[in-house]
Amino acid sequence: MRKSVNSEQWIMASGLSVLLLGSSLVSAVEINRPDLPPAAQVERALDESLLVKNAISNMGLEQANLRKLNSGPYEFNLRAGSSQRRIADIGQRLKEWDVALERQIRLPGKAGIDRDIGAAGVARADYALGDAHHEAGRLLLKLWFNWQREQVSAMLWQQQVGLLRQQALMTEKRGKAGDAPRLELNQAQAASAQAGVSWHQAQLRAQLAANELSYSFPAISLPEQAVLSLPTAIEHDQAYWETHILDDNHELGMAETQRHIQQQLVLRSRADQIPDPTVGLRYANEMGGNEKVTGVYLTMPVPGEHRRAATESLEQQATIAADQAAFVKRRLEGDIYAAYLQAVKNFETWQLAHEAAQSINSNAELTYRAYILGESSLSDSLTARRIALESSLTDNLARLDANEAHYRLLIDAHQLWSNEHD
Repeated sequence: MRKSVNSEQWIMASGLSVLLLGSSLVSAVEINRPDLPPAAQVERALDESLLVKNAISNMGLEQANLRKLNSGPYEFNLRAGSSQRRIADIGQRLKEWDVALERQIRLPGKAGIDRDIGAAGVARADYALGDAHHEAGRLLLKLWFNWQREQVSAMLWQQQVGLLRQQALMTEKRGKAGDAPRLELNQAQAASAQAGVSWHQAQLRAQLAANELSYSFPAISLPEQAVLSLPTAIEHDQAYWETHILDDNHELGMAETQRHIQQQLVLRSRADQIPDPTVGLRYANEMGGNEKVTGVYLTMPVPGEHRRAATESLEQQATIAADQAAFVKRRLEGDIYAAYLQAVKNFETWQLAHEAAQSINSNAELTYRAYILGESSLSDSLTARRIALESSLTDNLARLDANEAHYRLLIDAHQLWSNEHD
């Protein structure tokens, strides 16, 4: 009997060491990033994102708008008319007709402003495409780590169920040998059943997280188990990350380009204070064909209060766009500081959680061995096991938080999952 107990003891000890998942997983070199989806899958997933596809369509729209502005809004107009002249003195009726070809002409300087507005619109669409790719990458990272968290939780609860079932079997054998009361067996079986409920709940959450990721990014193939990498300390200071993130920031680029567009629209409206003239060529057949009339005419609108009010409205919009660009930059600076601080603190938190988990799991193993030798109660062993599970969950979730925050910085700085628009 003593030999059987000793065998079970080694099984429990080995299983308890697995509970500290961070210690059992093999860490890989950071540059390989095994805890992220393969780069080829990520590239395809981001290209197929609805956000990116919509931005591509918007790019086509702005390119068409550029061609429209380059060609100008005016076209040739053909005018034709027919009339009848009646000479009362002699009672004669004469047929007459006329035809004219006319076109409104942009005054010098306006075409250049229109081309600038169109080119700025294309630049804004290009920034929007890069921003869509960036936001899709952020969403993929978020959903990927949400799945990893739930997957790791399910794995730890599964291990906890296995350990508690083994402990229940051990308690049952001790009860049959007269070394443990029936109450202890009930406690061990109840703890195992309760852990089983938590395991099934964790499995459900993991499946829901997997479905959300798969539906959002079908190109991503989920592995059977999550792979965790050891977090690394954040290199460089906040100034480095702020410079690299703001250097080619899509959102800030869109805001600055919109400000430029509004300024150009003000210039265009001011230029329209002098309206574009209409030049026409006219030919008329009068007096029944006895008179042929050829001429050139010029039509010039008389500007009024509407044009001045339109210019004032655009000036206010340009001011709003400038304020919005300043607001976006200030908000981004705050977001960068928060992202950097979160990445640094998450790494420090994981270090503390990892050290605590190692000590707590070691204590749980010693408590179980004491229970096997009859030097500790079952209640103490179950309590130590529960605390060990909580510490392992905290350790692994802190590990994932640290890695996600680090990758978020890399994505924002275009050092991860970037494309030609970055």
